[in-house]
Amino acid sequence: MQKVITKSLSDILSPMVLSFILKVGLGSIFLWIIILWFSWDLYEGMIAAYIQKIPFVGGWEWFQSSGAALAAVVVGYMLIIITVSILTSLFSEPLLIKLAQKHYPGQPAVGTPSVTTSVYLSIKAGIVSLLLFLFTFPLIFVPILGQVWMLWLWSILIKEPNTYDVGALFITDKQVLNMQKQKAWLTAMIASLFNYIPLLNIFAPLFGQIMFLHQILGRKEK
Repeated sequence: MQKVITKSLSDILSPMVLSFILKVGLGSIFLWIIILWFSWDLYEGMIAAYIQKIPFVGGWEWFQSSGAALAAVVVGYMLIIITVSILTSLFSEPLLIKLAQKHYPGQPAVGTPSVTTSVYLSIKAGIVSLLLFLFTFPLIFVPILGQVWMLWLWSILIKEPNTYDVGALFITDKQVLNMQKQKAWLTAMIASLFNYIPLLNIFAPLFGQIMFLHQILGRKEK
């Protein structure tokens, strides 16, 4: 895993990869800034209504004020992360093939991911992650447990879409792919650490894809 992380960090800082990340990441950020700027009152009202309905703590006045403000920020942040994940899934294929050719010239792409499946898996992961966050929002106030829980929620956005996007390019054996899926949680959680730092969060989805690429192609080389 250390070798996978080292190679992935080297790749993520290359001009080719940085250019892709900046386009997708900054585009997603500006998109949600514009959307929320023009619909902030509606958005804030929905968040406040949701906060009031949380069992046990929703009726607390301090929680309604501070909780609503925090939830509005975190949900907006997650919407950006989800958008970056979807766009990365849609447009990263040529980049992944170039990286594979650079590091593993003897292992060409053997397939191509379906756009429909990629979009479906990314949107499904986004909805599941967001709903779990909304239903368990008070957990983020619990020290350590809250941070670990958020890391796991973010890893949902990366795990299944990345496994499919990269696996469809380089793995034809379904049994091998299923074995790699079992190891993908750790890869997804490591990549999701970027989400703890604003702006660096735009690196997380592609970093996860690159890590998974090195994980499966590095295994083939052995």
